[in-house]
Amino acid sequence: MASQQVKDLKNFRNIGIIAHIDAGKTTTSEAILYRTGLKHKISLVKGDDGGATTDWMEQEKERGITITSAAVTAYWKEHKINIIDTPGHIDFTAEVERSLRVLDGAVTVFDGKMGVEAQSETVWRQANKYGVPRICFINKINQIGGDFYKSLDSIHRRLSKNAVAIHLPIGFEKEINGVVDLVDMKAYTYKEYTDHELTVGEIPEDMQEKAKHARAMLIEEAVQADEKLMEKFFEGGEESITTDELKTALRKRVLDGDFYLVTGGDGRGVIVEKVLDLVVDYLPSPLDRDLGQTIGINPKNGEEIFRKADNSEPLTALAFKIAADPFVGKLIFVRIYSGKLQSGSYVMNATTGNKERVGRLVRMFADKREEIDEIDAGDIAAVVGLKDTTTGTTICDPAHPILLESIDFPEPPVSIAVEPKSKVDQEKMGLGLGRLAEEDPTFRVHTDDETGQTIISGMGELHLEIIIDRLRREFSVEANTGEPQVAYRETIRGISETQGKHIKQSGGRGQYGDVWIKFEPNETGKGFEFIDSIKGGVVPLEYRKPVMEGIKETLVGGVIAGYPVIDVKATLYDGSYHDVDSSELAFHLAGALATREGVKRAKPVILEPVMKIEITTPEDFMGDVIGDLNSRRGRVDAMEDLVGGAKVIRGFVPLANMFGYTSDLRGMSQGRAASTMELSDYEEVPPNIAQEIIEKRNSK
Repeated sequence: MASQQVKDLKNFRNIGIIAHIDAGKTTTSEAILYRTGLKHKISLVKGDDGGATTDWMEQEKERGITITSAAVTAYWKEHKINIIDTPGHIDFTAEVERSLRVLDGAVTVFDGKMGVEAQSETVWRQANKYGVPRICFINKINQIGGDFYKSLDSIHRRLSKNAVAIHLPIGFEKEINGVVDLVDMKAYTYKEYTDHELTVGEIPEDMQEKAKHARAMLIEEAVQADEKLMEKFFEGGEESITTDELKTALRKRVLDGDFYLVTGGDGRGVIVEKVLDLVVDYLPSPLDRDLGQTIGINPKNGEEIFRKADNSEPLTALAFKIAADPFVGKLIFVRIYSGKLQSGSYVMNATTGNKERVGRLVRMFADKREEIDEIDAGDIAAVVGLKDTTTGTTICDPAHPILLESIDFPEPPVSIAVEPKSKVDQEKMGLGLGRLAEEDPTFRVHTDDETGQTIISGMGELHLEIIIDRLRREFSVEANTGEPQVAYRETIRGISETQGKHIKQSGGRGQYGDVWIKFEPNETGKGFEFIDSIKGGVVPLEYRKPVMEGIKETLVGGVIAGYPVIDVKATLYDGSYHDVDSSELAFHLAGALATREGVKRAKPVILEPVMKIEITTPEDFMGDVIGDLNSRRGRVDAMEDLVGGAKVIRGFVPLANMFGYTSDLRGMSQGRAASTMELSDYEEVPPNIAQEIIEKRNSK
C-alpha cells in the first residue's frame, strides 16, 4: 500500500467510476487495483472472499451494492490515479454528486446487456453539470446478451452522438478475447482474464474492414480539434495523420468535455489495461481542468480570486465528504486545488471564518489508511482533526482567504418516524443520528413540534433502511420505525395583495406593525424570493428584514396542510409605522399575518414528489406491470425492446403510491422484473387526494 513518488502534476489523474447500479463499477475498480499491483486477486462483489475492496461497509458486503463512495490510489505507467468508486443506486446519488464536484475526469461504465439505463442518464447529467470529461466502458459484453454495438447505439440515442469507439471487441459474448486498438491498428488479446500481459498482434482478417471503417470515423472526429490538422487530413487523407497527432487531437477533444471515447470488455479484469491506458492518455490532469486554475471569491469583499494548481500558491481546498472512522474518528476527505496541506498546520474554514488545527493526514485505501505528512496541490486525501468542517466547506490559508463554490444537494422526499426501544437507547440514538447526518447531506433529522417524534428524512426507502441498520450496528441503538411518509410541498397558483397589521395595547408601550404584501407564484425551482418595493419611509429600513423573516418562517410551516410553501415571490410595497410602538417583533408578526392570509387567497395547492421510473421486465409480464403502474396513478412515457425479449418501460409515478413497490414487482413477475426510481419534480396533487392529505394532517 506504500505510495510511489509521482510529483509532476501532469501525471496525476483524479477520476470517478460512475454508472447505473449493477453495471459493474466496483468490479472494474477491483480489476484496476489487481492490474496495478495493489491486490493479488480480484475479489467478488458478492461472495465469501471478504468482498470488494471499495465495498468495505458490512451493509455493502451483504447487499452486494455500493452505498458510500470509496477512495483508492493506484499507479500506472508513472501516473498516479486517485479513483473514487461511487454508488449506482439513486438513493445514494449525493455520493456521486459530491465526488464529481472535485474530480477531473470519469469512467462511465455501462452494462453491455442493458445499454444506457435510468441511473446512467442521471450520472451523465451530473457529470455534465460539473463539466467532467469522461470515457465510456461498456462492461459485461462477454456475457450472454452482451452487445458492444447495441450498447453504443443506446449511448447515441439517449446520451450523446459524440461517443466514438476507440477499441472494437474481438469475438462475441463468451468468445471475446481482446480488442482492436483503432489508434495503432493492433489487436490486443488474452487467454485468461487473470493474464497480466496482453498479446499484441495483427487484426483478425474478418475484422479488418470493420476496423478500417471505424478508424476512419475516429480520425474524422479527431481532426475537428485542430484546423491545421483538418487541412492536412483533407489534403493527404488518413495516411497523413500520424499516431501521435491522432492521440493529441483525441485528447484535446475529450478535454473539451463533449466528446467521449468508447471501449468495451469484461470488468473482472479483461483488457482493463486498455481502460487504464485511456485514463492516462486522454483524461485530464489537474493542470488541464480550467487551465489549471481554480476560481473562488474573497469572503471579505466578494472579488474573484484565481489560484493555480501549484504547491507555491496559498492553500485552497474543498471538503467533499465526511466519514466516521471507528479508529481515528471524523475523517474529512479533501481535494487540494492549490498550495500544500501539512499535518499540524492551522487552516481557515472559509465558510465559517474560524481557524482549525489539522491533526493527521491520511491517504485512503477504501477503509485502510496510510499516514502522510502533507498533501500536494492537485491531490486527494483525508484529514483528521477538523471539528467544524462539513461537506462543501472551503479550507484555506488564513492569510489568503478564499471561498469556493459549495455543493448543492436535493431535498430528501421520504420521511419516517423513529423512536428508541428503551431509555438507554434515547441518548445514543440522538448522538448516532447526529453523526450520520453530519456524514450524509441528504439525510435530515428533526423533531415534530406537534407530536414530539423524531423524524428522519432521506432519498428513498433503502436509504433510510441503511440508516436504521447503521444505527443498530455502529451505535448499538435498537429503534422502532413508523410508516414512510411523503414530503409534500405547498405553492400558489394565483396572486393576492394582503395587509398584515399587528396592533397590541396592554398598558405602557404597545406594538404596532403594518404591511401590505403582494404574493405571486415564482419560477419552478426558484424557491422564496423577497422584493422590497417600499417608496419613501412608510416602512423604515430596519423593519423590512424582520418582515421578510416573518414571511419565511410562516412559509416553512405551511398554510393549508402544514407543508413547506415553495416557489413564492413576496413583494413588500406599502405599510405604516408608529414612532413609539413599532418594533422589529411587531413587523415580524405583521409579515407572518399577511403571509397566512395572503397565501390562502392566492389559490394554494399541494405538490407531491413524482418519480421517474424505469422498469425492466420479460414481455410475458408487460400487461400486469403496466396495469399496476396505472393503478398507482403512473403514466407510461416510453417503451423499448431489449436483447432476449425483455422490455423497458419508462414513466412517471407519484412517490406516495410506490412504497413497497420492489416487493410487489417481484411478486407479479416471478422475481424476474426490476425497477429504478429517481425524483423527477413536484407536481400538483389532484383535488380529491389533496383533500385527503389535508384531512389526515388536521386529524393529528
